[in-house]
This record gives sequence, C-alpha cells and structure tokens, in this order.
Amino acid sequence: MSEAPTILELVRNGTMSAEMAATLWAAVDERWSFVVVAIPRLAGKTTVLNAMLALLPPEVPVHSLRGDEEEMVRLKRAATGGYLVVGEFSQAPVPTYIWGAPVHRLFDTLTVGYSLATALHAPGLQETFDAICLGNGVTDEQASCIRLVLYLRRFGSGHDTLWRRLAEVHEIDRVEGGRPVGRLLHRWVEEGDRFEAVAGSQLLQAGAEELASRAARMKEMARLGQTSAADVARMIAEQRRRGEA
Repeated sequence: MSEAPTILELVRNGTMSAEMAATLWAAVDERWSFVVVAIPRLAGKTTVLNAMLALLPPEVPVHSLRGDEEEMVRLKRAATGGYLVVGEFSQAPVPTYIWGAPVHRLFDTLTVGYSLATALHAPGLQETFDAICLGNGVTDEQASCIRLVLYLRRFGSGHDTLWRRLAEVHEIDRVEGGRPVGRLLHRWVEEGDRFEAVAGSQLLQAGAEELASRAARMKEMARLGQTSAADVARMIAEQRRRGEA
C-alpha cells in the first residue's frame, strides 16, 4: 500500500504553498484546534488533516474518536492533552462521524486541555460555523476554541484526473453570534494557479521570520523530492533541535 501523502508531498504536488504548510505546521506546534472543509467528496479533507497531525512530535497524544458518551467521560477524566480527532461533523451514518449530542460532549471534553481536529462538508468559512453553531447548538464560547479553518477545492472529473488546491486558510480570533471574527491568511488564486499570502498571523507565537524559515526548508525538501514520512520526521526533529539550541 502506498504511503499517505505528507505535508511535504502536498507542497510538491501543488495542493498548497510552502508558506501555507509552514503556517499549518506552526499551528499544530501550538496545538491549535482546526477544521478542514470542502464540498465534494475526495477533496482531500482527511489527507490534509492527517498530514497536519503527522507534524506533531511523537509524544503528543492523538485520540481518534467514535464520539460515544463513555469515551468522552474517560477522556475528560484522563485529561492527557493532545488532539481529539473526529472523522467529520456530519449526520451521515458513518462510524467516526458525529452530529448533535456527541458534538456537545466533544466540545465539553475539549475544555480540559485537548485540541480538536475534524472535517466538515461546507462551501466556505461562514457555512462552517453555521453547521457547528446553528446545526449543532455549539455556543460562541465553545466554538471560539477553533483557531484555523482550511477550505479545499477539488477539480477533475475522474479519479485519475483529480487535483486539489488549499484555497483559503483562515485564522479565527473568536466567534460572535455564530459568526467567526478573524482574518484570511492565505488563498489560492485560480487565475494563474498561484498562491498568495494575504495577511500575517496575529495569534501564532511563531513570528514572520520563523515562518519564512520553515517555508524555505519545506520548499527545498519538496523540490528535492524529500517528501516521505521519514523525511517529515527528520524535519520535525531538526526543528526541535534548533529550538532547544
């Protein structure tokens, strides 16, 4: 079985820019909760979500959830930190997809120090929070734990011709009346098939110089074809050593 695409492979194949990837890396380093959204199937939501989680140091817990009450009680009691991963917020009858009461339990469990990683079918930023707040009754205060929303677009008509672009990366300060308040950090411009940095982060602890350094490193590794899981692990270890020096 072929290896799942890494964040470096997604840079190499044009799904996202190295600057986007550097922002996503810094976000998971700082344990930001995030949601990956798109409308069509096979848009790459799970691929991007997993590629981001693979940027975590190996000691950070990643809990893949079913969403049942017993599981949430156990996790809230344990309060081990790390990420709670939900396949999708959806009413579809699929294991690991949750809606309604399980979503409420999830956001309650997040309050003891966990971060959220999930996906959602939505055509944009506001529709994402409509689904979370209006569709599931999540409060503004609860929804304000989400710091990053990624919007993907998919193109092509057949499985072998599909291609994807990370079209928008939004940073969220807070949620007010079900509406996200924040800024667009990065976007993809369809004309010319190019990526554009729109605004600098106001929330990341990693500064502009650090993000530029990470982006340059990721761009060079992608150019050299150093995109395997082992390459990502090496990149993370090197970053950690630099941070400890």
